[in-house]
Amino acid sequence: MIGITGNFGEKGCELAEGYFESILRAGATPVVLPPTTDADALTSVLDRIDGLLLSGGADLNPLYVGEEPIPALGSINPRRDLSELLLIRLAFDRQLPILGICRGIQLLTVALDGSIWQDLGCAFECPEDSKCQGAPLKHSQNLDRTVASHTVGTAEGSLLREIMGGAETLYVNSFHHQAVREAGPHLRVSATAPDGVIEAVESSEHKSILGVQWHPECFCLADDESMMPLFRWLKDEAASYRAARELHSHILSLDSHCDTPMFFNQEIHFEQRDPKILVDLHKMQEGGLDASIMVAYIPQGPLTEEGRTAACDYAHSQLLRVEQLAADCSTAVSIARSPQQLYRLKADGKRAIMLGIENGYAIGRDLSLLSRFKEDHGIVYMTLCHNGNNDICGSAKPREGEQLQGVSDFGADVIRKMNELGIMVDLSHASELSFYDALDISSMPIVCSHSSSRALCDHPRNLTDDQLRALAAKGGVAQVTFYNGFLRTDGQASILDAVAHLNHMVKVMGIEHVGIGTDFDGDGGVPGLASASELINFTRRLLRERYSEDDLRLIWGGNFLRVMQQVQGELRD
Repeated sequence: MIGITGNFGEKGCELAEGYFESILRAGATPVVLPPTTDADALTSVLDRIDGLLLSGGADLNPLYVGEEPIPALGSINPRRDLSELLLIRLAFDRQLPILGICRGIQLLTVALDGSIWQDLGCAFECPEDSKCQGAPLKHSQNLDRTVASHTVGTAEGSLLREIMGGAETLYVNSFHHQAVREAGPHLRVSATAPDGVIEAVESSEHKSILGVQWHPECFCLADDESMMPLFRWLKDEAASYRAARELHSHILSLDSHCDTPMFFNQEIHFEQRDPKILVDLHKMQEGGLDASIMVAYIPQGPLTEEGRTAACDYAHSQLLRVEQLAADCSTAVSIARSPQQLYRLKADGKRAIMLGIENGYAIGRDLSLLSRFKEDHGIVYMTLCHNGNNDICGSAKPREGEQLQGVSDFGADVIRKMNELGIMVDLSHASELSFYDALDISSMPIVCSHSSSRALCDHPRNLTDDQLRALAAKGGVAQVTFYNGFLRTDGQASILDAVAHLNHMVKVMGIEHVGIGTDFDGDGGVPGLASASELINFTRRLLRERYSEDDLRLIWGGNFLRVMQQVQGELRD
């Protein structure tokens, strides 16, 4: 189901035939969206559609982009402007597929922090090497709307070129005098006219977002199929989005590691869409995330009694903050201590938080503290170390002057006590020596709550193929993480790299031993997977990779919860 923004004039809400006819011919169902600034109404609409088409129309009011009107500004439509700017932003947050046409590309760009020219003839200057003799092309043609009036060149490697069958040149119609000036941080230019005017933009974050300056729907009315690939693309992306949403509605999705509690000493509004954090209730809902294991992260400090006491107190205070947050938002989220409680909360329509500790430094050298953290807070796992060796084991990243080492005698006691208490042993951040020592010591399967593949990114925090195989042989799981430096050793990683790591880990370990631990709010997050709201994109990518529903059920928490269930044993609610 594709929502199409309706125009609004003297006769009320209306829509040109080409828009809905193109959607129908593509195989989707069109629905006209009248303008409204009622956020609740817009949210309700977005919950019911699978894609969004932004139609053409009047100029944008320049006041909305902090500019004053110039004489060449045409008529504006205030009923549409505010409504569509809000609609686009809400749709963007939900990862909804979007196609913008003419005015649609301009509104899309402005809503996503880009800018436009109020009038090409007054402000735009042609590049010296263009074919236009120093003046812009005629971008508002007098020809019939079904006839092309100029060409555009598609960018190499662009989504647009791929959609259009590899065509480097497209023949387009043209009815505008405003145009995109700067694409902004979320979009990139994917086509230009010979005079340099931006004619198409698309997502720079591997999302289903595309805008074109021409009117492809007009060609459809003349039975010209040349532009139908654009509408078929939107239909296909909408179908993918719908499939992912339906899947998340009946599987449990769990992120095994986020560091959001580090921000809870600030003024955080977890019940709102808070820009200061990557995981909140709104983003969890938008991304289809049911549960998150939030950890008390403890930086490694001195191995002194004072340092150990401070670490314990800090861990306790962090966990209390999460519990208080859940109490404050009790109608929408609850703390869970077992897989059974997670599934019950899912059935009740509530989000869930589980608690963990990142860095065994929190217990110092006192085994009894494990019992305290288990009884008082219900922690489900403890990461044995972080960056720097501690009393339990050696780190994958020792501090200056420290040696690579494995699990200490005290650390062996810690692992055995964790097995006894039903607390999962987490080996993310541990050295290889510690990893293999812990596998030998533990009587229960072990997890790596946020670790990726060293074969694809040679970082000591990642796991070698031998480690992955050894972990799987003992029934454990490794959770691919979205931290840039653990996905690529050079350049900016993206959702494509995260998928590649998961694919490799599945190939090495088998589908029963992998999962997802984002490391959000602990510097995790890459384009396409930048917050909890974007996790639906990962599901869509995995569906495209031909993972089945059963596979996704395992990846999105089933494997991790199997280990948790085994470790907790009879400790059930």
